[in-house]
Amino acid sequence: MKKVVIAMDSLKGSMTSLEAGTVIQEAIHMVQKETEVVVKPLADGGEGTTEALIEGLHGERIEKIVTGPLKEPVMAVYGWIEESKTAIMEMASAAGIVLLKEEERNPWEATTYGVGELIKDAVLRGAKKIILGIGGSATNDGGIGMLKALGYEFLNQEGDPVGEGAKALSQIQIVQKKKDAISLEHCQIEVVCDVNNPLCGKNGATYIFGPQKGVKIEERETIDRAMSHFADVTESFLGVEQREIKGAGAAGGLGFALVAYLQATLRSGIDFVLEAVNLEEVLQGADLVVTGEGRLDYQTAMGKAPIGVAKLAKKHGIKVIAFAGSVTKDARICNEKGIDAYFPIIRGITTLEEATKKENAKENLKATAEQVFRLLL
Repeated sequence: MKKVVIAMDSLKGSMTSLEAGTVIQEAIHMVQKETEVVVKPLADGGEGTTEALIEGLHGERIEKIVTGPLKEPVMAVYGWIEESKTAIMEMASAAGIVLLKEEERNPWEATTYGVGELIKDAVLRGAKKIILGIGGSATNDGGIGMLKALGYEFLNQEGDPVGEGAKALSQIQIVQKKKDAISLEHCQIEVVCDVNNPLCGKNGATYIFGPQKGVKIEERETIDRAMSHFADVTESFLGVEQREIKGAGAAGGLGFALVAYLQATLRSGIDFVLEAVNLEEVLQGADLVVTGEGRLDYQTAMGKAPIGVAKLAKKHGIKVIAFAGSVTKDARICNEKGIDAYFPIIRGITTLEEATKKENAKENLKATAEQVFRLLL
């Protein structure tokens, strides 16, 4: 075997994408030193995408204190590629559900203001392109917090600011853009999003994603109606209708705000990442592709990162194997989606805490990969 390409997703809580790939590379070279091994970072647009691309594209980490989901200051991070003046960021860094304890989740108050502060910082740095992943939000504010940070005003009938969070949406009667608002005329925004939900309705932002953010069942209709009102006011202000586009409901309506107000484009997360790291070009001449993630299950087969890799490999007729921290019974569907064989790395009875410790996960992955490649090589 002359060439192996590795594109592992992160094993959350254990290893980053590149750490996992490097461990497998070491295992291969333990068996056959002359095999060419190419390691590429992988993510699907959600949590970890920024870190993966910063590493893979040799970018710079920019730290910025911004307004958190409940207005507390948080340290957010985004990536900066100086050569192309490109910023890579995740909204979860500023307004993510991971920033709150379960009992703190409050969609009535949670704001995307910090996301706007990140975008503003990148624009002032000279960004020509901003790549924004919008998974994992704690918010359901329709993106008004982000827009406020960029210079928009949302006022009630009396001309007073409506405040933050979902509670503000029903009060909005007037939308204004300040004279000193941040100009995005020379900056393109690409939104990395694998959610296809519209803004409103039973399949929209509030009904589908609201409960995990703290929306009670009896509150869904009220908040959804408020979101629809915000869309009405927006469409009157902008003269365009965007509430039904696929992805408008992502991140509590942030997708809607990004497209309607900032003319952003929505892209599939895994397709974007595969293109960004030039994976298809690297696959030329490969004998085998290795992928995987923390847990392989039926959700993996629905289009998560390893399946994106497998589809691209199959386009070139290349065999694909996968490693995972754990594997469920229904993971067999992954075989139908292009993964020829998969291997769990846990090697004995253990607790989740022990299994996910970085040193243990690395040891297990390396030992499993070594034995698989002893057979293959």
